[in-house]
Amino acid sequence: RLLIDGDGAGDDRRINLLVKSFIKWCNSGSQEEGYSQYQRMLSTLSQCEFSMGKTLLVYDMNLREMENYEKIYKEIECSIAGAHEKIAECKKQILQAKRIRKNRQEYDALAKVIQHHPDRHETLKELEALGKELEHLSHIKESVEDKLELRRKQFHVLLSTIHELQQTLENDDKLSEVEEAQESAMEADPKP
Repeated sequence: RLLIDGDGAGDDRRINLLVKSFIKWCNSGSQEEGYSQYQRMLSTLSQCEFSMGKTLLVYDMNLREMENYEKIYKEIECSIAGAHEKIAECKKQILQAKRIRKNRQEYDALAKVIQHHPDRHETLKELEALGKELEHLSHIKESVEDKLELRRKQFHVLLSTIHELQQTLENDDKLSEVEEAQESAMEADPKP
């Protein structure tokens, strides 16, 4: 019954009515009654044709809607694929932006460290001044070492002179003692 009824528009009832009308028409005795039955059959047939035409139009409309839905589905798939590509591109841009930000932070940290140190021109001036001072101090050291060496030699000469003088004094003391001893011996020893 459902197969015959289709969309539930009462087609099986119409078919049953049409069969009954056909049987009545065949069994009709008078021409007027047969004509009225014939008109009813024609109206029922036209209703069935109308219903069939309507069903065909709905079927065609459904096919077109399915095609439209498939087209929309493909467009949505394309837009989803495009969105995925945009997301992937945005992720790449985010990674690049993070890398740039990290580099900038490192640059800022290095710049702060560099700011604590003097610039090259000042450093070169300081190095030049320190080099001159070092050279001056080297000359002073050399002159002090030369003076020290001279003083050592002079001190050595002084020590050797003192030593020689001491020797001379000791020798003089010994000679005086010897002379005194000889004089005492001479005094003690009368002349013959």
